[in-house]
Amino acid sequence: MRLFAFHCRDHAGSAALRAEALAAHLAHIEAHMDHYAVAGPLKEGDATVGSLLVIRAEDAAEAKARFAADPYVSAGVWESITCDEFRAVAGEWVGGAAWKRPAG
Repeated sequence: MRLFAFHCRDHAGSAALRAEALAAHLAHIEAHMDHYAVAGPLKEGDATVGSLLVIRAEDAAEAKARFAADPYVSAGVWESITCDEFRAVAGEWVGGAAWKRPAG
């Protein structure tokens, strides 16, 4: 499985849309938890300004289809969305530096 990072920025003034769709969004994430490496809100102080979702999928088409099923998409919460394949190679989540692990 590969990882695909979706960086989503909210529309200005979309707090009401976000709040209205929150329960459905969280239920969707919970129902498909095995497809998410990580997901959560982007914050500026106390304000939520977007979301970051890292989805496990075989390819970009599958990741985009999984993402499109999120209720925040149909609710129109996000103004801009970028999707890039992500390779985790360093840090706490991957147990240090991947390039220092023995091959095999």
